[in-house]
Amino acid sequence: METVIITGSSGLIGSEAVRFFIKKGMRVIGADNDMRREFFGDEASTEWNRKQLEDEFSEFLHYSLDIRSEQEMEGLFGEYGKEINLVIHTAAQPSHDWAKKKPFVDFNINALGTLNLLNLTKKYSNNAPFIF
Repeated sequence: METVIITGSSGLIGSEAVRFFIKKGMRVIGADNDMRREFFGDEASTEWNRKQLEDEFSEFLHYSLDIRSEQEMEGLFGEYGKEINLVIHTAAQPSHDWAKKKPFVDFNINALGTLNLLNLTKKYSNNAPFIF
């Protein structure tokens, strides 16, 4: 079965990508650790959306992982390896105002997290397109 990894899978864009690719017949591996709750408070949590995706689609497998952690993400990529046909990266810290307050955290999420994903895609599934 074709497999796609989607980071930020419980967010607005990520969850729509989950729905789209499941309807295309793919197995979807979602990586999302609900950092929106930490950024913007409990009311911004995406946990409800993750639960909805899990209830709606048996083909959706959720992993609560932090893209900043090369070790956590390598575990995921190592588990699926060459089965990965596509990587869609929608995880991010999206607020410029928040970034101004905590620039190093913002950089680590948006830059280091992306670099981790690019390197792991190259290492484990180098033929898979990477959509950012």
